[in-house]
Amino acid sequence: MEIRIINQSNNPLPAYETVGSAGMDIRAFVLEEVILKPFERKLVPTGLFIELPLGYEAQLRPRSGLAFKHGISLPNSPATIDSDYRGEIKVALINLSNEDFSIKNGDRIAQMIIAQHERAQWISVNELNDTDRGHGGFGSTGKH
Repeated sequence: MEIRIINQSNNPLPAYETVGSAGMDIRAFVLEEVILKPFERKLVPTGLFIELPLGYEAQLRPRSGLAFKHGISLPNSPATIDSDYRGEIKVALINLSNEDFSIKNGDRIAQMIIAQHERAQWISVNELNDTDRGHGGFGSTGKH
């Protein structure tokens, strides 16, 4: 699949780091170091603008290493970039640790997955088909 992209940053394009990677790492495009204080959220620019085909979305997700080692996540994970959005991709980051986290230009801050999606059409009914689970939710199936 080919996707049109404008890169206004001085960083490489998003890239798959291994043959089996589902997500492409995307990088911060900041003119000076950004400090993310404990439990603080900031919108970090990437300098990237994309043109997705209709029926596709780009999902932004946390990088597992940043999440585990530093408590850095995305508060709206997965974030969705719709096919008709043409603005700059910005990543909402949150620091869930008790220590400041530094973001420098070129740091890999999130991963992006391109996913196909369906558009649903609702059919209004008076009842739904029954299942074994029924109304059970929020832990109703137990821990084991």
